[in-house]
Amino acid sequence: MKRFRYLVIAACVAFGALSWGLVQNMRGPALPGYEVTARPLVQTVVATGRVAAVSRAQVGSPVTGVVVERRVREGDLVHPGDVLAVLRADDLEAAVREAEAVLAQLQQSTRPQAQAGLREAQARLAQASREASRRRELFQQQMITREAMEQASQAETIARTAVEQALLTARSLVAGNPGEAAARARVASAKAQLAKTTIRAEVAGTVLTRNAEPGDLAQPGRVLFEIARSGDTEVVVPLDEKNLEVLAIGQVAMCIADAYPVRPFPAKVSFIAPGIDPQRGTVDVRLTVAPVPGFLRQGMTVSVNVETGRRDRAIVAPNDALVATDGGRATLWLVENGRATRRQVQLGLRGLTQTEVTAGLRAGEWILADAKAALTQGDRVRVVATGQAADPATRKELPVKLD
Repeated sequence: MKRFRYLVIAACVAFGALSWGLVQNMRGPALPGYEVTARPLVQTVVATGRVAAVSRAQVGSPVTGVVVERRVREGDLVHPGDVLAVLRADDLEAAVREAEAVLAQLQQSTRPQAQAGLREAQARLAQASREASRRRELFQQQMITREAMEQASQAETIARTAVEQALLTARSLVAGNPGEAAARARVASAKAQLAKTTIRAEVAGTVLTRNAEPGDLAQPGRVLFEIARSGDTEVVVPLDEKNLEVLAIGQVAMCIADAYPVRPFPAKVSFIAPGIDPQRGTVDVRLTVAPVPGFLRQGMTVSVNVETGRRDRAIVAPNDALVATDGGRATLWLVENGRATRRQVQLGLRGLTQTEVTAGLRAGEWILADAKAALTQGDRVRVVATGQAADPATRKELPVKLD
């Protein structure tokens, strides 16, 4: 009797298992899927770029000379007027001294001599005039000959001419005369040439490179220092040209330097290159960083997320559930009443993991996670929400009606 009871129980268990298997087989295979929801969506373009200064100044030497002193190195902050390097300038210093000596001689010797010559000529003229007047009186009294009187008059004329010449010379040497102006110009020119041997910064910024050491020969046209100007800093990003359609000036971005991954900083698209690099198929985009974090360095590698679109509430589908077909269209597997249906949908904004569906899908519907699943139209399937446990006792399945 016991044996018969065991046989009945075993038969019931076998029948139950067979029935359960048949029901499961009628319901179709269990496939991962998603319930369509409406949620916020941000479309971003992700790329990698480098930190760059808005502009750089290249500093060279306008004269040829040997470097005798270098006062800065890479990374130093400089301001306009700061000395970067000094060149040997013996010949230019000698030229300055020579020009100054010529000016000093004009001011301290030539000019006083001319003034003294004028006073002397004026004294001689006064004396010659008195003598000529005296002799004319004597001639009228017939005490001297006409020849003696005429000699005195001639001497007066000569003295007067000498005064006029001395006056012209003195006037040509007064302060500010052309000769002095030319001498001062020669001094200024010599000093300007000498000043060129002191290489100074013309802009405020950070020294990026140095190509000058004591003993080097500096020549015009050779770059000695490169300075990144202080001010706005940019991140230069080469983006795939296929992103041009969604890019625009003023779009915000979030940047993360590889060296400081926990310190993100904001930026804004300020420039989109008008041309495409034919070798790489990329377009250069510049993002202005303001304020500039103190840890940024020239040439740093930066990961950039440019926000190109945003929806506060959108019907979205995971990207792995979509198969793009033509432009803004895609296909997916929709599950209705336990059967798989191929459906074409219209796409909108595209995020990193999800894409907006603007037509062909509603919130609350279920779609399969694998858009390339080996199914045919109308196949029975069971949807298991992704992220749920695989254990049939705990996983969440879409309720279905069996035909």
